[in-house]
Amino acid sequence: MLNSIPRVLTDPELSAINEHLQSARWISGKHSAGKHAVQGKSNEEMDQSCDSWSQINRIVANRLYQHPQFQRLSLPVKLSAAFVSRYRRGMAYGPHIDDPVMGAGNSLYRADIAITVFLSDPDSYTGGELSINTPYGATTVKLDAGSAITYPAASLHEVLAVENGERIACVMWAQSMVRDAQQREILADLDDARQALRQATPQAQITATLDRSYSNLVRMWAEV
Repeated sequence: MLNSIPRVLTDPELSAINEHLQSARWISGKHSAGKHAVQGKSNEEMDQSCDSWSQINRIVANRLYQHPQFQRLSLPVKLSAAFVSRYRRGMAYGPHIDDPVMGAGNSLYRADIAITVFLSDPDSYTGGELSINTPYGATTVKLDAGSAITYPAASLHEVLAVENGERIACVMWAQSMVRDAQQREILADLDDARQALRQATPQAQITATLDRSYSNLVRMWAEV
């Protein structure tokens, strides 16, 4: 299930991020690639030891945790640190699947959902689309700065080569309370329906029944 979430970041937050990008330190992105994906990865990532990264990570993580659509669709129990990536002309990341378990030591998490928050204006670069394989073929994604796409981390995906300009984005992963993508989709659809009923007929029995069914499915499927 691919989900586009518009305007995760506000204009002031984007302005603050752009200021932090000016003083960022960049290193090769190969260090964070899995052993099977490293050969196809050509990009740069912000050094996570620099203050600019800390500020950007804080802004983006806080906004995702506060965003009702992200919470509703993802049901996150853990959220990774941000990987701020930069693709310049000719850079790309070939087809790959994300590692199923990430982190280290006591910070291990299961990567259920991949998240890309776009930080560059789409008119500022050509190429660089995120291409995600689905049962219906490849879907290419290139969103406005501040908007996000979420998709199952088990999906084969790639970042196509940038032809001109720079593509900067923030990549993260979430461990969901509900690991199965189809179950999350069912819950999201049910939540849409129950929110509509709460607005239209808040006192009706069908509204209470759907509320109960949604809660019981979460209880049945959630792992915490």
